[in-house]
Amino acid sequence: MKLEMSTQELNRHFVIQQCVEGKIFVRQAAERLGLSERRIKQLKKEFKEIGVAAVIHGNANRPSPKRMPQDLADKILSLRKLEALSKSNFTHFHEILLERYNLDISYSSVYRLLTDAGIKSPKSRRRRKTLHPSRPRKPALGMMLQADATPYEWFGGTKKYSLHGFIDDATGQVTGLYICKNECLLGYLEVLRQTLTNYGIPQSLYPDKYSVFFVNKKNELKLSIEEQLAGIEKKLTQFGGIVERLGIDMFPANSPQAKGRVERLWDTLQSRLPVEFALRGISSVKEANTFLQKDYINIFNEQFKVEPEESYSAFVPVPHTEDLDRLLCVKLERILSSGSTISIQNKLFKIEQNKFSARTRVTVLLSEKHGMRALINGSFYPIYPMDELTQNKDAVSRTGDFPEVVLDLLTFYLLQDAKKRA
Repeated sequence: MKLEMSTQELNRHFVIQQCVEGKIFVRQAAERLGLSERRIKQLKKEFKEIGVAAVIHGNANRPSPKRMPQDLADKILSLRKLEALSKSNFTHFHEILLERYNLDISYSSVYRLLTDAGIKSPKSRRRRKTLHPSRPRKPALGMMLQADATPYEWFGGTKKYSLHGFIDDATGQVTGLYICKNECLLGYLEVLRQTLTNYGIPQSLYPDKYSVFFVNKKNELKLSIEEQLAGIEKKLTQFGGIVERLGIDMFPANSPQAKGRVERLWDTLQSRLPVEFALRGISSVKEANTFLQKDYINIFNEQFKVEPEESYSAFVPVPHTEDLDRLLCVKLERILSSGSTISIQNKLFKIEQNKFSARTRVTVLLSEKHGMRALINGSFYPIYPMDELTQNKDAVSRTGDFPEVVLDLLTFYLLQDAKKRA
């Protein structure tokens, strides 16, 4: 068998051979090789007995016991070529190999295999952002949730959807995730619903300054006569009124860097979620929201949450008197006419009732789940658009089968892009 020697072994061979031939002393050989004189004498003896093999490392020219079997390497590389996995970062790819394909192999082995094949991790090629000093975490779960949304191509292609989310400042736990076409009130209401249902009422909420959360400073003190008589001191958004009712403190962040934890959350999810969706064949908003709520939030929290400084939770249970379907919706105040009608956005609607006279106050509730409902003195009453009522009343009264004018109102109040609203 032909023996191949490294540069270091060639140098050792030359020095030991000179020592054996008496051209240099043992002490000189030891100094040149950085070995003890005792070890040089051993190498001289072995060199005389077995020749050049004495100076070659014992594992030289043998396959490494740690070397990955070729069939396993081929399987991993073929998996990496799958469209769903080709864009995953190396850490996520390693986790998928273990959890989905039961390939129990170390990360370092996967890393070497992929880099030797000329593959780079997508995450490592991202442009690094300017680093800002990290703000200390809140000491306990539920003391503060950071709120935000991010547009991204979650299902591949070029079409972007906005993922809304809350993340706990103390633990890094995600308390809710919901995808909509745009960043909008509906997305934040659904994330709030998940949070209230699974955790309770947080102590504070830390969003940006978008119109979903706060009224423009120029308009917050412009109150109507009715609002002034009702004792209202400043205008609130629909979302702002809900969190105030729940006793949640809400204050705005002045920059994305101020909400560093939720910004880092988006980096992680933009890297991982498209891969998770592709692996499961998820390509619609409805499928994605079901997966996020039933599975992925728990998977994410199990992997990424950290222990808080304090063991108690600042979340407060939602009072049993609160009906979330009634709370988490848009509320519009109207006055009943003599014909039991009201007007919204220059559209006329009729409320089916025979108990209340003209000038009775009506609260109209708008939600994706129920469409439109009229609330009068604590009871709900059906409400119909007048133009639809004369055509096919039964068609617009079925649950979830909303007429176009109602869908338009839901879009205007619930789905309007937060970044484009005045």
